[in-house]
Amino acid sequence: MDEARAFCRRMFYGPLEVKPTGGIEGFAFSGDVVQLGPLTVGEVSYGVEICVAIGDLRTAYHVLAPLTGQVQVLHRGAATTADPSRAAVFQPVGDIDLRWSADCRLYSVKVERLAFERELEALDPPGGAPLPLGATFGTAAGPGRSWMGLIRLLHTELRETDGLIALPWLLRRWRDLVISGLAGAVEHASGDGVPGQPTARRPRTVKRTLDAMHAEPGRAFTATELAGIAGVGIRVLQESFRQHVGVPPLTYLRRLRLEGVHAELTRADRSEVSVSEVAYRWGFTHLGRFAGAYRDRYGVSPSQTLRGDRG
Repeated sequence: MDEARAFCRRMFYGPLEVKPTGGIEGFAFSGDVVQLGPLTVGEVSYGVEICVAIGDLRTAYHVLAPLTGQVQVLHRGAATTADPSRAAVFQPVGDIDLRWSADCRLYSVKVERLAFERELEALDPPGGAPLPLGATFGTAAGPGRSWMGLIRLLHTELRETDGLIALPWLLRRWRDLVISGLAGAVEHASGDGVPGQPTARRPRTVKRTLDAMHAEPGRAFTATELAGIAGVGIRVLQESFRQHVGVPPLTYLRRLRLEGVHAELTRADRSEVSVSEVAYRWGFTHLGRFAGAYRDRYGVSPSQTLRGDRG
């Protein structure tokens, strides 16, 4: 169970709590996860009924699409159920509580927030209000079924040495197709006061700041410099970020850097790189504070990730 928790923290989120609802006889965790830039796709199962608790995702959207069994979901005040005919959608803000059935095996898909919101933004009519995202979407027919087909093929091909992974240019296009396909498949709620309002239509001040941070995540930005890029005062920018992103700008930048270090250490050969050089490249100059923040986020140390340890 500890290994399963550490694996999920490292590949998806931390802090994350995983607890069996009863005994662990029959426990057989399986996590087959592949990462491709802003997209992470995993096929996950536990073999016993479990409860999972996750805090705000902040930097990502997430989808759980069961292949067998079901997951009962509580997110942003809404209770839903995901099963082989319907996937659950999680937004960056709002705690998540899950109850997995013992026979549940599913695709767990994480999409980096900015990448997905750019696709949502492209779907909104010019000058129109953003459509609120629904908590689920169907996977048995229509765009949802097509998206599931894309996920299955991408996950399979990334595990084959002679598959799409051997064609990086095609792999990038397939990744982008999965992200845009999700934006088209996810359902949009209607009516006033529906939970789940997306933040795709952000003020230009926020978007300019996000674009600058994503373009140069290792740059030593200050709050004053970011406010200058946005063209507003520091307090105005901080309030805009809290409203439209969920965290202050420097907090978002730190999370962005941690995600970058994590992804690079996961893929790196420890004989070719060190934790310190990767950390410095992503803008971390105080290694002690960096290591503490990394462990809080992923449940393991940076060196354990580089070694491939599972906790």
